[in-house]
Amino acid sequence: MSARIKEVSEEVGVPVSTIRHWQKEFSEYVKPARTGGGQRRYSVADIDKLREIKKLVYDEKVGIGEAKEILVHGNGGKEGIDWQNQIILLTGGTGSFGKHFCKILLEKYNPKAIRIYSRDELKQHEMRIEFNDDPRLRFFIGDVRDFDRLRRAMYGVDLVVHAAALKQVPACEYNPFEAVKTNVHGAQNVIDASIDCGVKKVIALSTDKAVNPVNLYGATKLCSDKLFVQGNAYSGGRAKFACVRYGNVIGSRGSVIPVFLQQRSSGKITITDERMTRFWITLDEAVELVLKGFKYMEGGEIFVPRIPSMRIMDLAEAIAPECEVEHIGIREGEKLHEALTGEDEGRNTYSYKDMYVIMPSHSWWKRKNYVEAVKMPEGFVYTSDANQELMTVEELRAIVFGEQAGSQDQSVVAQVGKG
Repeated sequence: MSARIKEVSEEVGVPVSTIRHWQKEFSEYVKPARTGGGQRRYSVADIDKLREIKKLVYDEKVGIGEAKEILVHGNGGKEGIDWQNQIILLTGGTGSFGKHFCKILLEKYNPKAIRIYSRDELKQHEMRIEFNDDPRLRFFIGDVRDFDRLRRAMYGVDLVVHAAALKQVPACEYNPFEAVKTNVHGAQNVIDASIDCGVKKVIALSTDKAVNPVNLYGATKLCSDKLFVQGNAYSGGRAKFACVRYGNVIGSRGSVIPVFLQQRSSGKITITDERMTRFWITLDEAVELVLKGFKYMEGGEIFVPRIPSMRIMDLAEAIAPECEVEHIGIREGEKLHEALTGEDEGRNTYSYKDMYVIMPSHSWWKRKNYVEAVKMPEGFVYTSDANQELMTVEELRAIVFGEQAGSQDQSVVAQVGKG
């Protein structure tokens, strides 16, 4: 769509002179194209931004300077985000994180709309049924590899959560070009589309495997992290980009818990290496980290939660204490221990609000939210084996079987392997 200034005036409901004034004052947000004769042509994104400016200036009686601040931060910063006025786009929205994110947002925060952007129509259909056709959910078929479709889906969006990725280590090793197309090129598409559409804030989901990567999945996610951090150099303050980085999600499709639960009926479980440790996070904690990221982000940060670690042998004891353990050896591209911050990142890492925040090496604007942050010592690393918070067998058992993991569950577990 390409509209003349008079048509925009009628559409937005303000005089032509006001449109010209706002275009001048908010030139980083309203950027109409010009014809050969110098006439303005406004896009859908321009019109949506003008409507937003009208709401702030006319309805909420906000001054020009404050309106600019709200457009930049999305009603964020220390005061939080007015979620009821936010339209959110969630890439990879039919995954474990995406569905839980929608559940919490819809139940507790009542956003204006959440757009689910993913490739699988069956999963979208199942999710639509699971959420009882909630009118706040909108389902968009599309791939992050497809820039034009992604940009169309982002028109009018305030916040983006980028969760789409190829995540299975063996699949990425065997299909390396596909991993790069989705995890790297897809990340660039999200950044470019967000800038073009005037999105305020974007958070990308990262992984502990991006720190000192030993497999292709980790390498592509490291590249993705770098793109989102440095993507702020392209936005000119129009959109802000940050990442959240966490470990294995308890009970997700990629978790070892479903594998152990399935294997225990055979009386034998397989373990790659008994020395292995991992970070663990619940879906609730993962969603909370993203929401905190949106609240505090100023652009270029990587937010790392303080989460517990677990020993793989303790998890085996919690799920199947009577089972035989078969050691099958560490798999290609697998680490004994995971890290959420690297040694080189340590010099830019701060402790803040029960998180670690890795600041960008290049800062594009003055920081306001981190005056209370405490800089970590030189050489700081956050690894699963050296983590002071280690989950016990009892805590792991409670997570797997619920808080009532008592006589009935334990008797079932005790029977496994006795055949």
